[in-house]
Amino acid sequence: MKTILVTGGAGFIGGNFTLGVVQSGETRVVNLDALTYAGNMDTLSPIMDSQNHIFVKGDIRNGDLASKLLNEHKPDAIINFAAESHVDRSIDEPAVFIQTNVLGTHTLLEASLKYWSALDDTKKTDFRFLHVSTDEVYGSLGTTGKFTEETPYAPNSPYAASKASADHLVRAFNKTYGLPTLTTNCSNNYGPYQFPEKLIPLVIQKAISGEPIPVYGDGKQVRDWLFVIDHCKAISTVLEKGEPGEVYNIGGDREKTNIEVIETICNILDKELGVSPEGRRKSLISFVKDRPGHDRRYAIDFSKIRRELGWSPEETFDSGMEKTVRWYLSNKTWVERVMSGAYMGERLGLRK
Repeated sequence: MKTILVTGGAGFIGGNFTLGVVQSGETRVVNLDALTYAGNMDTLSPIMDSQNHIFVKGDIRNGDLASKLLNEHKPDAIINFAAESHVDRSIDEPAVFIQTNVLGTHTLLEASLKYWSALDDTKKTDFRFLHVSTDEVYGSLGTTGKFTEETPYAPNSPYAASKASADHLVRAFNKTYGLPTLTTNCSNNYGPYQFPEKLIPLVIQKAISGEPIPVYGDGKQVRDWLFVIDHCKAISTVLEKGEPGEVYNIGGDREKTNIEVIETICNILDKELGVSPEGRRKSLISFVKDRPGHDRRYAIDFSKIRRELGWSPEETFDSGMEKTVRWYLSNKTWVERVMSGAYMGERLGLRK
């Protein structure tokens, strides 16, 4: 049985990945998470009693802890999900993003390099460090074209800049020291267990509650949407088949404007819950001032991972969105416990 050290495994993408691989019964996961506002132990409740899941509360900036876990559990791979990930929060508090996403990644790389260097030749050859990143490092697109693995970096938000910095460090540790790294850059994820400050779960909660649904600017910003379970399968594929030192873009091939996404959610809720006495939920849409540095369009060309590793997304936008909305409707306790914390659905990213 393989052992993987997963960082950020109580968050959205990391939590979905950890649930999937532990429940498969084929992988043991050592799960390191600092349990900041977006980390949620409720997400992990189905596997907390599993002998193949070891949870450790801790920060990737703690090099001594990272080294201790590596030497104690001797993982075959590390997957770094740990990150501050919300653009609006990065506008309010950029220093936090630099600390975790840049310095934290560097600390984890240093510990991994020391651990990897001491392995025997066979284990050293098989070891992988997989860094999970974002398409936002590439900046903004015009009305045509897609990001490829060769697209120059041009981050526009503090969040994107911090992830770009981490990506460069991962590349440098491969090129300079030979550490067998892999980097994935994904498009916008959605699905179960997503913290409700993000667009889709926030819209779901606002629409259920009958509150105004805020839409930045004209709502015509375009994103490529990727169902989180498809993303997790792609990460497993890259870990198993990817070539060390390579970058793989992961996309859903599901381009939608923000307003299209919001209207889709409203229509699904109207179908699932019925139309409210006040009318269809689309009437709750309220256009608000755009956020600073709001990229106009993202789109991912994932032909490399499809061609070389044989991965493609399985969910359509409609099927993935229906599964997502129904999950939130069926897991109101999870949502209520998350919303009982510091975040209460207010707008972020209006730095004063």
